Amino acid sequence: MASVGMQVPVCLLENGADGRMSVQQEALQILEQIQQPVVVVAVVGLYRTGKSYLMNRLAGKQTGFALGSTIESKTKGIWMWCVPHPNKPGHTLVLLDTEGLGDVDKGDEKHDTWIFCLAVLLSSTLVYNSMGTIDNNALEKLHYVTELTKHIKVKSAVEAAEQGMELNSAPLRYVTELTEVIQVKSGEYDQTTELMRVFPSFVWTVRDFTLELQLNGQPITADQYLESALKLKPGSKPEILRHNQVRQGLRDFFAVRRCFVFERPASTKKMRQMEQLTDDDLDESFVEEAENFCHYIFSNAQPKTMRGGLGLTGRMLGCLAETYVEAIRSGKVPCLESAVESLALIQNGRAVAEALDLYQREMQRWVRLPTDTQEALSHIHARAEEEAISSFINASFNDLEHTHQDELMRRVCEQFEEYCKANEEESRRVCRGVLLRVFAPLEKKLRGKLFMRHGGHQLLSAALQDGVQKYRTEKRKGLMSEQVLAEFLHEKECVCQSVLKAGASIAHAQKQLEEARLGAESAARRVRCEQEEQRRCEERRRDEERSFHTHMEQLLLKMQRENSRAQEETQRLIHAKLQEQREVQEQGQVGCVEALEEEVQALRREQQQQEAQRSTLTTVLDTAGTAAALCLPGVGKLAGIGLSLLSRHL
Repeated sequence: MASVGMQVPVCLLENGADGRMSVQQEALQILEQIQQPVVVVAVVGLYRTGKSYLMNRLAGKQTGFALGSTIESKTKGIWMWCVPHPNKPGHTLVLLDTEGLGDVDKGDEKHDTWIFCLAVLLSSTLVYNSMGTIDNNALEKLHYVTELTKHIKVKSAVEAAEQGMELNSAPLRYVTELTEVIQVKSGEYDQTTELMRVFPSFVWTVRDFTLELQLNGQPITADQYLESALKLKPGSKPEILRHNQVRQGLRDFFAVRRCFVFERPASTKKMRQMEQLTDDDLDESFVEEAENFCHYIFSNAQPKTMRGGLGLTGRMLGCLAETYVEAIRSGKVPCLESAVESLALIQNGRAVAEALDLYQREMQRWVRLPTDTQEALSHIHARAEEEAISSFINASFNDLEHTHQDELMRRVCEQFEEYCKANEEESRRVCRGVLLRVFAPLEKKLRGKLFMRHGGHQLLSAALQDGVQKYRTEKRKGLMSEQVLAEFLHEKECVCQSVLKAGASIAHAQKQLEEARLGAESAARRVRCEQEEQRRCEERRRDEERSFHTHMEQLLLKMQRENSRAQEETQRLIHAKLQEQREVQEQGQVGCVEALEEEVQALRREQQQQEAQRSTLTTVLDTAGTAAALCLPGVGKLAGIGLSLLSRHL
């Protein structure tokens, strides 16, 4: 599976001269090459707070994302750096560095809102970087940088959109009202739960932190410091609701929240040359916390997925970015469900085409017609098909009805049928050529009627046996060797009979023996041909069975991986809801406790369904395998049996 190691970052998203966002082709071409799962870490925050330094640290580089040493914001748009994941083999770490929010020179809050929104939508871990402490002022800054501009009308939630309603132009706080700008398909839960399901984990990094980590005189961790800052005040007065607004949004949307606090890394003078500084030049505690931060990201940041555990490759991430940016450019609301459908439409057809192309390349690379046996061709086909299936499984996305995999199975079967026919035809051509060459002297004598005399039959039989022996010693004739020989000798039986009749002086008894011998030889050739044909048919039957199981086993493994990720996703939500429930219970908010309990029970029912589905996957495969062994109606129908069973039971 292809990975990419970039030496320097490139721009993923740029705001053009016309003020409209666009995804850059260079970045898309890089993502196009990444056909393995991606762990996407995005950093957001106010400009000139040191976001880029953290990204460089994660990339394992001293320089890369522009740091700058003045009040001017260096990063514009969203920049991307793809590197091999240091802890997860077969994964690519995609780092997204966003331009600083709240840049006074930019003066475009609308642009800031969408930068933040895209960072949330594209990442699996979102890092929010700020300076100083997490106090009410810091939260208000987060409140400010994520608000929608007063001058744009954004569709409301799904229900409002269906009714043709529009929000008024009053300023909207993005963190607390993500449901206003991102649509999801609601199920048994409210939209906040659905958004929490698909949103990234949240890491707050606090720079230049000078306080002691203590609460009520007791030492606390940075995570406890964050959760303490996010505690809600009881009550419904307007000032309390305003106080709780951002806090509630962070709690509602981000199930996993972590915090890291960094002391000032060096003196102001040294920090102006930050790119030239080594760890030895930096404060020891800063370096230690930076290492802790990187270790956490490398160990805990999860691969990017969509709802239901659907994993994304780099190529899919590029398509996702294009889908979201196109929605923003056209004034629409990014819809997660539509994004999944769009990805499936683009990726699955392409996955079939690329898998078929891989199958063809592998067959052309290894097949040399004619093959000596059907088994030899089948062995090459099995290897090529397994690689093609693996390619499809890795590149496909949300193929719910398995229609695309069924199509791949049918088309691979058709191509293999063509190879089998071509193999037989080439074998026949080669065999006929060998026969012409080996039996050329015999044919010359037959044309000269040299056997039409006393004892001619014995001479003809000896010449035929000698020709057969020479024919069978020839190599690379292919799997139709005996069949073509049998057909050739059958044609010569009439000639043998004529020569036998011409030898009038031959004794009657000897003539009967000779005829019996000819009949026995002919019968033996028929048996040999039938046995070869039976072996070919049996090998083709094994091909079909093996093909079916290869498809089903790889599909099962992928579905099990997705099911496991979906279960982890649900467990993460349950944990977050239970934690929220305990906190509101301590505050005596009975109504909230009951509402959260209903959500927890709904999530647990979903978890039970996921566990049942996991066991069903194995049962379906066994059932389909039994059907295959009993029926084997051909690969195309076989595909239908297995994949329809999966669809029906899941």
